[in-house]
Amino acid sequence: MSSSKVALITGAGTGIGKASAVALARAGYNVVLAGRRLEALEATARDAEKHGVRAVAVATDVGDHAQVKALFAKTKQAFGRLDVLFNNAGMGTPAMPLEDLSYEQWKAVVDVNLTGPFLCTQEAFRIMKDQTPRGGRIINNGSISAYAPRPFSAPYTSTKHAISGLTKASSLDGRAYDIAVGQIDIGNAATDMTERMKNGVLQPDGSTRVEPRMDVEHVANAVVHMASLPLDANVLFMTVMATKMPFVGRG
Repeated sequence: MSSSKVALITGAGTGIGKASAVALARAGYNVVLAGRRLEALEATARDAEKHGVRAVAVATDVGDHAQVKALFAKTKQAFGRLDVLFNNAGMGTPAMPLEDLSYEQWKAVVDVNLTGPFLCTQEAFRIMKDQTPRGGRIINNGSISAYAPRPFSAPYTSTKHAISGLTKASSLDGRAYDIAVGQIDIGNAATDMTERMKNGVLQPDGSTRVEPRMDVEHVANAVVHMASLPLDANVLFMTVMATKMPFVGRG
């Protein structure tokens, strides 16, 4: 399947990023795969290219301004345009009391979860405003934590709340240039990151409970749905979650 559509996915080496990249490839998108570990990105690229598209892997720390600029320059060099950016890369800290977190731990999460999506959005705007046909779509990975925190998660929760603000601000600023911006808020997708939920995770009342998870493919399919809309339609916020996870009524 040949295509001129191009999607850039951050955090594309594993989990939600990998599943979404392969799903976008299946839908006909050429993909640019960004993440810190080149070996993992290359594995994703091989899976994506089975669907007849081109995949380019670029080792990138999204919190590093120079590396982000290089990532988007390589995207433009390889494909000449960008239709979809999925700001997916993210990280958290070990669960611990807020007062025990180090400044370095706080800053590492802010750099990846908030500064990274801002820098990527900024570079995507520059490409999307000037290309023909003009415009494109940006999808931010929010989280259930954009609405309700887990215990001992101040850095992660703070950045995910901030992503909601970035989504709204960039959605507004992108209107004039046919850039649609939306956010997918994901709850308990079955990935390596949530493997611990099978053994129980800390709840707000101090108990530890096993939490239901859902197949990550449901998230990937939702990302493809958001990406495939015409630019005069937009999913501003979508929540995709394991039906029985503790979100509604959390706490």
